[in-house]
Amino acid sequence: MNAQVGDRIVVKGVRVGDATRIGVVTALRHADGTPPYEVRWLDDGHSGLIFPGPEAHVERGPHHEDR
Repeated sequence: MNAQVGDRIVVKGVRVGDATRIGVVTALRHADGTPPYEVRWLDDGHSGLIFPGPEAHVERGPHHEDR
């Protein structure tokens, strides 16, 4: 998984009733875009560090030229 600042990390719930969470990448720890990522969660505004698992994927932000 690779991400850039401005991308969204979408984490799907793994149990029945778990909500999907979406966070915006605000900072990278590695220049190559590999995890972990600092994200701001859209549902509650909190920021934190995430090591995304298999239930997560990246949605590219508007900065990508391939759009």
